[in-house]
Amino acid sequence: MFLDYFALGMLIFVSLVLFYGVIAIHDIPYEIAKERDHPHQDAIHYAGWVSLFTLHALWPFLWIWATLWRKERGWGFKQQNKLNHDLSLKMEQMDHELTKLKLELATLKKADSRGNDMTSQEGHH
Repeated sequence: MFLDYFALGMLIFVSLVLFYGVIAIHDIPYEIAKERDHPHQDAIHYAGWVSLFTLHALWPFLWIWATLWRKERGWGFKQQNKLNHDLSLKMEQMDHELTKLKLELATLKKADSRGNDMTSQEGHH
C-alpha cells in the first residue's frame, strides 16, 4: 500500500519536473532576445509557445533567430561592410605608398647612374 502511494507521488513529481523543464527550455530564445533588446522578441516569444505544440521542432530556429541580433551591431551586416570599406581604404593607402616608393627608387637609380656616368667620363679625360 505504501509503495503504491510512493509510486504515485514519484509519478506526479517527475511529471511536474518534466512539465516545468519543457516550459523553462522553450523560453530560452525569448530570454536571449529580451537580454539583447531584439526587435522581434515578441514574435520569438509567441513562436516559442507555438513550438510547444510541435514538440519544440521550431526551437533551434528560434534560438538562432534570437542570437543573431546584437544591439551594438544589429544583424552584423553593416559592421562587415564597414570592415570591408576600411580594408579597401588601407589597401589604397598601401598601393599609394608602394607607388611613391617605386618612384623614389627609380629617381635614386637614375641619379646613381648619372653619377656613375660622370665618374666614368672624368676618368676618360
